[in-house]
Amino acid sequence: MPVPLALAAPAALAGLAYLDARTGFSYDCSWLGAGLYGQALTTIREKRDRLNVFYRLEDHALGKRANHIFLIFEGRQWTYKEVYQTALKYGTWLKTRYNVKPKEIVAMDFVNSDKFIFMWLGLWAIGAKPAFINYNLTGKALAHCIRVSTARLILVDLNIKEKITQEVQDELPNVQFQVFDQQLEAEAMSTEGLREPDEVRTDDKAHNMAILIYTSGTTGLPKGAIVSWKKILIGAAVIPPWAHITKRDVFYTCMPLYHSSASVLGFVNILCLGATFSLGRKFSTKTFWPECRDSKATVIQYVGETCRYLLAAPPQLDPATGENLDQKNDVRVAFGNGLRPDIWNRFKERFGIEAIAEFYSATEGASACWNFSRNDFSKGAIGRNGSVAGLLMNASVAVVELDWETEMPSQDPKTGFCKKVPRGEAGELLYKLDADQIETKYQGYFNNKDSTESKVMRNVFEKGDAWFRTGDMVSWDSQGLTYFSDRIGDTFRWKSENVSTHEVSEALGNHAAVHEANVYGVELPHHDGRAGCVAIVLAEEPTERLLNDLARHAHATLPRFAVPLFLRLTKNMEVTGTNKQQKHIVRSQGVNPEKTGQDELFWLKNGTYVKFRKQDWEELNGGRVRL
Repeated sequence: MPVPLALAAPAALAGLAYLDARTGFSYDCSWLGAGLYGQALTTIREKRDRLNVFYRLEDHALGKRANHIFLIFEGRQWTYKEVYQTALKYGTWLKTRYNVKPKEIVAMDFVNSDKFIFMWLGLWAIGAKPAFINYNLTGKALAHCIRVSTARLILVDLNIKEKITQEVQDELPNVQFQVFDQQLEAEAMSTEGLREPDEVRTDDKAHNMAILIYTSGTTGLPKGAIVSWKKILIGAAVIPPWAHITKRDVFYTCMPLYHSSASVLGFVNILCLGATFSLGRKFSTKTFWPECRDSKATVIQYVGETCRYLLAAPPQLDPATGENLDQKNDVRVAFGNGLRPDIWNRFKERFGIEAIAEFYSATEGASACWNFSRNDFSKGAIGRNGSVAGLLMNASVAVVELDWETEMPSQDPKTGFCKKVPRGEAGELLYKLDADQIETKYQGYFNNKDSTESKVMRNVFEKGDAWFRTGDMVSWDSQGLTYFSDRIGDTFRWKSENVSTHEVSEALGNHAAVHEANVYGVELPHHDGRAGCVAIVLAEEPTERLLNDLARHAHATLPRFAVPLFLRLTKNMEVTGTNKQQKHIVRSQGVNPEKTGQDELFWLKNGTYVKFRKQDWEELNGGRVRL
């Protein structure tokens, strides 16, 4: 007997919905389709010589989005037309005052502000390329980053002018340091903005550099990662539809613009889309939600620590009514990376957020992972794929066994090739490259051939192939979920920054009382990332004065996030058979006084190092201390 249509249709729809949930077909189609569109769009723009994102700003400013609010910062608003006109002013000013040429790299050492945006777009308007300097850097690290950029001009935010010491300037005698003060800002704004002809913005290849953004790498000083037009344009095509961001949305971030998360995955995506970008000067639990409410933000950007700090903060109350304002916001989506599973749902529930758009990527990386999650299915994952994407990814993504002694992927002694780990087990994440045209997918580090090539591994699964090493351990399970496991090597992540142990060791080793320093990251209860710890051999007894001096020295020579939080005083440094410092043992022992033997532990409190005792560990372990 035929089934009535009224019953058959809902049953069919239910079956399709079930099948879709099992296979993830519609989820795959959303981001795979956007990726193909981005590839095609980038190819077209390359052929038309319209790769520069300045043209997207111009399209909006001279089109239907002209009067739409583009930028919000500290209560002020600018439309697309106003931002465009201001960018032309800044570009003309840079050209006339400093003779900035097309394709010239200009370094920018700026905190988050409207001026950061205008200077950046002004450089693009005249065909120049910005190099974003981490404004926390000082001394040799700062001088190194400027030198790497090859810039002859660095523009410095007035708020951090003290970072530009005479020592830094002496190291770079051929570089012009210009503090962008109120007088220069007024000068730029009073300049008549002239649109340069298209030929000054010419770029023949999509993999050409658009921005230079620094990354710590695994060892040594920061390296300049090339961010290409291709990476920017494909990201701008993929992320909005994947994260359900539309032109009607207001995207809020207070993450630093010198990072690719806020600049490339935040600002540029919103610019290309034609939506509204709301910028905070810096992260603070006191200002985060008020700025979201004031700007009517519908999408927020986070790093894992951001969410944990917001959860730890007390509820904000309406001063007039006493009403809890936790859910008095318009936010639908939280977009970012590093949200831990243990606070994933707590964060959503407390602040009334519908979805988490979690991603995994690196500034210099050759690909990325994406997980848009509305429920518990993919909670805590950095990536998610369905059956269709999984089949395609099998040829371009691999998780391989790692040799922890060499910190290289293991190779079968018979075949010489690497071995993929079983689904669900941790291994190093690799991305496939075109062996004959590496630069089309991976541009590497600016003027650093050795470091660029160190991230490429050949003959991985077959002779002649090439794969990008992420340097990260992940697991990829049978349900298409990817979970972050750990970072390979010495670098550890703290306060959203990668900390180079080599850089910290060198800085501390320059202190007269330090005989040897072994720096590593330790996991702490109730904290994300790893906190800096240094096993140290001193040339003299650890007096109060010396501990004070060590703290002052560390703060003076290192960025704030890299200053070690813990000191472990030891008599003899553990070394390997080849006389290399042994980090594995001390790292695994952490800062639990019951595991560190006779070594004395100290921690940073009120600007100096003081004894870290058993009761301090218990306070930390109980979640009653936040670092």
